[in-house]
Amino acid sequence: MRALAYEKAHPLDAFAIELVDVAEPRPRDGDVLVEVAAIGINPGEAAIRRTRSAAPGSRVVLGWEFAGVVVALGKSATGFGIGDRVMGTGDVTRDGAWAERVAVDHRVVAKIPDELSFTDAASLPIGVLTAWEALFRDQDSLPAGVDRVLVIGAAGGVGSMATQLMKAKSAFVIGTASRPESARWVTAMGADLVVDHHGDLPEQLRAAGIGTVDAVLSTSGTGGHLRSITDVLRPFGHLAFIDAAGPVDLGAFTGKSLSLHTEMVFSKITAGGDPSTQGRILARTAQDVVAGRMRPIVTTTLHGLTAETMRTAHTLAESGRTVGKTVLVAHGSRGIATPN
Repeated sequence: MRALAYEKAHPLDAFAIELVDVAEPRPRDGDVLVEVAAIGINPGEAAIRRTRSAAPGSRVVLGWEFAGVVVALGKSATGFGIGDRVMGTGDVTRDGAWAERVAVDHRVVAKIPDELSFTDAASLPIGVLTAWEALFRDQDSLPAGVDRVLVIGAAGGVGSMATQLMKAKSAFVIGTASRPESARWVTAMGADLVVDHHGDLPEQLRAAGIGTVDAVLSTSGTGGHLRSITDVLRPFGHLAFIDAAGPVDLGAFTGKSLSLHTEMVFSKITAGGDPSTQGRILARTAQDVVAGRMRPIVTTTLHGLTAETMRTAHTLAESGRTVGKTVLVAHGSRGIATPN
């Protein structure tokens, strides 16, 4: 089997991911084996490439957001059959989906309807699961009393899905964007108000007649925005963040009795949680997209499982200027030459 892999952590200007021959994945009892048709690209994978090296004599295969077709099943993988069209995430402690096939726990996979293309489906899993768990935690709704939410970095994959999820819950959503094209995207996702995260956030909200918000979801640059975040949050408000905020002065948070929430999308599968909830969220999302209640977030499509296309994908991911999601359309070996 062919896969994109590397051995040593490296920066973008020394890009060392290569298309190589690797052993066919061996599904565990609870796995499905999926022929990969399309891959969602995430900034976190570029960060792993920069920092994680393989064990001696091994290699790293990244990629934990995909869509494709089930080609084999572990003996305890239930709810799926050979030929099912699916989307899913994976486990960061195992090889990912930047390959012709990936073995993945069936509980973080969901079937997708024929009306949902592989390309569109691959844009959904990481964003919707991260946003869901950051905002709703292990529930199905926002915390009580949360009606007005600020999303910092609303044009990215997580911010795009978070805005849609919260509008489905009738929240008033304020999204941040710093360029005209990203502001247009945030508005298209459903945001009620767009402000510039490079400007004075409290002042911009006051100018719009908004004194405080009930919750903030910060998708990037949290450490640099902490003062503004504490200023705009009401007492007993909520801050959810998905990036590493660095050293945090808790004094500003305790003064307002704020709640802090962290989110790492793989925690349920790596830390002993119930990952089947993620499969159910993905299945619900697929139905919502087909019904027109949500929309995919593909903005850039690359073609071919090659080192060249992946380098382009990483260049985009590290630019800090992408909106929505970049999706790489793979060319499989079992007749999935042009995924729909």
